Amino acid sequence: MSSIKKPVITEKMSSLQEKLNRYGFVVDDKANKVEIKKDIEKMYGVKVLAINTLRTPRKVKQKYTKKGMMTGSSPIQKRAIVTLAEGQIIDLYSNI
Repeated sequence: MSSIKKPVITEKMSSLQEKLNRYGFVVDDKANKVEIKKDIEKMYGVKVLAINTLRTPRKVKQKYTKKGMMTGSSPIQKRAIVTLAEGQIIDLYSNI
């Protein structure tokens, strides 16, 4: 089973793709950098130079309803920022 769940497609990640050849992915919480590197190289056929991982913080959200104020929180996600070798690209928009 792959440790990569989905790519992160935001304005900030698009600018990192153009300037620094970096791509973002949401990955499994228990995946380490070695597993992530193997999965990306196998899935996309590219050479990975570096991987930075981070966990997004939990955000508390509140909303007002007929029954009163409801509170909840967004889930914690683990993300990987992958730096590719020069000249390598990943086409994230081909499956759309």
